[in-house]
Amino acid sequence: MFYIGCHLSASKGFAAMAEMAVGIGANVFQFFTRNPRGGAAKDIDHADIAKARDIAKKNNFGLLLAHAPYTLNACAEKPDVLDFAFTVMRDDLNRMEAIPHNAYNFHPGSHVGQGTEKGIVKIADLLNRLLTEEQTTTVLLETMAGKGSEVGRSFEELRAIIDKVELNGKLGVCLDTCHVFDGGYDIANDLDGVLKSFDGVIGLKRLKAVHLNDTKNPFASHKDRHECLGKGFLGWKAIENIVNHPLLKELPFYLETPNELDGYAAEIAALKKLRRD
Repeated sequence: MFYIGCHLSASKGFAAMAEMAVGIGANVFQFFTRNPRGGAAKDIDHADIAKARDIAKKNNFGLLLAHAPYTLNACAEKPDVLDFAFTVMRDDLNRMEAIPHNAYNFHPGSHVGQGTEKGIVKIADLLNRLLTEEQTTTVLLETMAGKGSEVGRSFEELRAIIDKVELNGKLGVCLDTCHVFDGGYDIANDLDGVLKSFDGVIGLKRLKAVHLNDTKNPFASHKDRHECLGKGFLGWKAIENIVNHPLLKELPFYLETPNELDGYAAEIAALKKLRRD
């Protein structure tokens, strides 16, 4: 099964997102839990969620992926910023149980001068305070491009976080194709080698989702600027290899390209033509 979708606006509710996904040929989607720059989340509408789940079941949807707001910094130096991260993530994970057995993705954070090791400890400490045995949601650490003081720029950094988390069975990884390429992993010319490295350091069993993006910047630029598929430094051949790789093809793919709905529909249609099932 080819699970492909994109990032959709949650402003009109889950059922509207599910209908939008079907309308553009998608069978998964990603959404922000709240305004991407922070702020309060909307009240849960259980009737709306029930309608969305019915649409998802009828259309054989795969994993729904929530994305934490960009303002969340799980290894912030300032106590109030760290408290904000804890409060938002705790609320988000509680709310995710309204759509059980899905996933919640977040950027590990920026150490802002404290050093990577201290940043890793803070992220793990936060997760140790948040994760519970009872939760059904898998929390995904996203691979980062290494811009500024970002933590998660290497597979080793993500592994270090995982190793410090007690309930790390609740953790997985979301691989962002723009980020890893910008971060120095050459998925355009050595995808097999990159996946072998990932497996050796983190383990492919932890890879739960792929953010499928082209990039505006060349290899190892550490810039993190997404581009529409085929228009960036990855190009269509690399993207074709990614969606057809035997170690990746069963994973859900989520587009975060700079598009509106019609652009996403075109990219999804193009990807389906590239898929070799």
